[in-house]
Amino acid sequence: MNKVLYGLVALLALVGGVLFFYQVAHSAPPKHALYYQQPRTINAFELTDHTGETFDNQDLVGKWSWVFFGYTSCPDVCPTTLQELNFIYEDLKGIRDNTQILLVSVDPGRDSQEKLAQYIGYFNPEFKALRAGHSMLFPFARNLGLMYAISGMGEEDEGDEENENYLVDHSASMVLINPEGNISAIFKPEHEIGQPPGVNGEVLVEDFARIVKLF
Repeated sequence: MNKVLYGLVALLALVGGVLFFYQVAHSAPPKHALYYQQPRTINAFELTDHTGETFDNQDLVGKWSWVFFGYTSCPDVCPTTLQELNFIYEDLKGIRDNTQILLVSVDPGRDSQEKLAQYIGYFNPEFKALRAGHSMLFPFARNLGLMYAISGMGEEDEGDEENENYLVDHSASMVLINPEGNISAIFKPEHEIGQPPGVNGEVLVEDFARIVKLF
């Protein structure tokens, strides 16, 4: 009887150890992203989406939101990023169906609501494009840990009608916001010689799966 009892205890210990290591393996931290164990709070903000509707903190609640900065006249980083996101979009939704992709325009002077609607719809009709004046956009960018700067313009300028050929320098990072409306992680772009910086779709999918298990 004692041998049976000892054998049963050993078996239970073995099963418990296997389950423990299984849980650890399936709740591992992301490999590539800058992950916040204590998610960062997003201050109150108010943007406008490409359909003319207000978009604020409440529109982040209940969804996993992928946020990045860009603009419709961007020559390289923005279109390649949107193409990559469109390519992996179904994979991201396969992990969590409540996933949304948000492009925030850093060029309110040229990116009208109509222009953003046409631009974002070209890549995926489910993606959203957001805009606001610089007085809202600059603190929002700082809050997310991102940046942008319009060549030759001050912070309060909305654009230069006499010069439509300016460029906007902006972060190529991707911010992941959790369903509580707080920042969970930031994905830095990869840099290859001769190529614009950009996020790696496989990395986003792999780390997203890890992050949602930690949430």
